[in-house]
This record gives sequence, structure tokens and C-alpha cells, in this order.
Amino acid sequence: MVRWTAAQIKDQSGRSFVVTGANSGLGFETARQLAAHGAKVVLAGRSEVKGLDAVDRVKAASPEALVEFRMLDLADLDSVRAFAAAIMSDPVAVDVLVNNAGVMFPPRALTRQGFESQFATNHLGHFALTGLLFETIRRGRDARVVTVTSLEHRGGSIHFDDLTGERSYSPRAFYQQSKFANVLFGLELDRRVRAAGIPVRSVLAHPGWADTNLQSSGPTGVMKKLMRVGNRLLAQSAEMGALSELYAASDPAAESGRFYGPGGFAELRGHPTEVQPAASAKNEETARRLWELSEELTGVTFGF
Repeated sequence: MVRWTAAQIKDQSGRSFVVTGANSGLGFETARQLAAHGAKVVLAGRSEVKGLDAVDRVKAASPEALVEFRMLDLADLDSVRAFAAAIMSDPVAVDVLVNNAGVMFPPRALTRQGFESQFATNHLGHFALTGLLFETIRRGRDARVVTVTSLEHRGGSIHFDDLTGERSYSPRAFYQQSKFANVLFGLELDRRVRAAGIPVRSVLAHPGWADTNLQSSGPTGVMKKLMRVGNRLLAQSAEMGALSELYAASDPAAESGRFYGPGGFAELRGHPTEVQPAASAKNEETARRLWELSEELTGVTFGF
């Protein structure tokens, strides 16, 4: 792949995007670039103050930008349903959903519905949102679902016998579980839309190590200090980190079922290229089991 940059994003006029976690970091940079190239963008996030500020910053850079903020707390399935219902009432289809939001390494906590917070926010919330919006996405122009995961998925597995971490909880292990779930979901969604003949691309992306507030808002204690040092020594900018999901969301050459990430050393930094998920993430039986469990936990099914 040629050294791909945001300057290569084609005109997105007439296309509509929803970007989760768009208040800051990767989500903000993704929304900013899409809006600058003519797209209509819904910035979804859980802080109205930060969300409206993000809209102002996008418009300051691109005064004609078609952007708006809508409240979405992915850790709360009631919020996900309310957000999706409002989107579905719009006359304009969602062409692309960018499942970008995430939390990382927090102390153990349960959501309103009783799920472990990282699994709930990073996977279940996005699974439910995708399913609830699927009928509008499938009608979209060059329809896509982009699921943003992490290099950390390589160390992950699904703790089917202890999903909430009640018996044993490690902030990193449960982050890895959630990011592993993202990859299983993205690949399984690709398999299911292909089997149904539905023209929706399911594309995976990861940012490498990008300097965002993700490393400071979740971790505590020693881990928070290590993240701060890592950001200074290893991280690339959020603007660079967002390129992989921008490529997945907008470039005609991005293929369904493929995974894009930085092409530099150890996939930590660099311009987007095709990368490979962990071999364990390609296990179709694990993906099917997770899909069925996710349907059961969220009460959301897809209209295939």
C-alpha cells in the first residue's frame, strides 16, 4: 500500500457517518477529517459539554462542516437504544458506522446492566449499536461498519466462565478480552453479511500506539505512570493513529473482512497497511459462541 494519508480521502459529500467516542482522540480526528471532506458526521459521546466543544472545533477548521453531537453512553444499553432510535427516525441512512469508542485498564466496575465495564463499553455496546442501526446501514451508500480494536487483542481470550471478572479480574486482561471480542465480532459480521448477500463491508482497524487520553482516563497507579512514559517514548499522534480507521471507513480499496493498522515497527506507528489478526481471533466457533452470547446479553439481533 502507498503511504496513505488523510489527503487521499476522496470527496465524501452525500455520505453520512456515525463515529462513537468522537469527543477527543482518535474519534475526534476521524470525525474532523471526514467532515473536512464533505461528509455529514454525527459525533457520539457521553459528555455533552465535550461533544459540543468537539463540534465547535470541527467547524472552526471547516466552517461548512455538517456535524452534530448526540449523547451516547455505550456502557448503558438503555442509552444505546435511545441513541439508535433517534438515528433510525432520521430520513437519511447511515452509510458508515465507526465503532471507535473505548475504555482501557480501569478498576473493576459493573455497568447498570451488570456487565464488566470494558467488555460492556468496548464490545457489547458496539454490538448492540451495530445491530440496532443495521437496517439503515444496509441501505447506505458504500455501507460499512468499521470496528476499531487494538494490538492488545493478541493477548486476549473470552472468559466465558467469568465474563464479569467476579472470580479473577485484571484490568489489562479484561481490556484484552474486549479488544479480542472486537476482532471476533468484525470478522463474524463479515462472514454473516457475505452469507446473506448483504452489501455491507465489515472492516477492522487498529491505531498502533497513539497518544490519546485513553491511557490516562482509565489506568490507575503504576499502570497510569507507565502509560504516560510510553506515550512520550513510543506513541504516534492521534492524527496518525486515526489514519487506519479513516482508511477503513472511506477508501474504496478497503475490503470487508480485512484488518488495517500502522505499517511501521511492530505495528506501533506508521501509515495504514493491511495487517493480520491473532490466529485465535479467526476461530469461527469462538466467534459464533460470542455472537450468540452477545445477542442474549443485549437482547439485540441482526436483520440478516
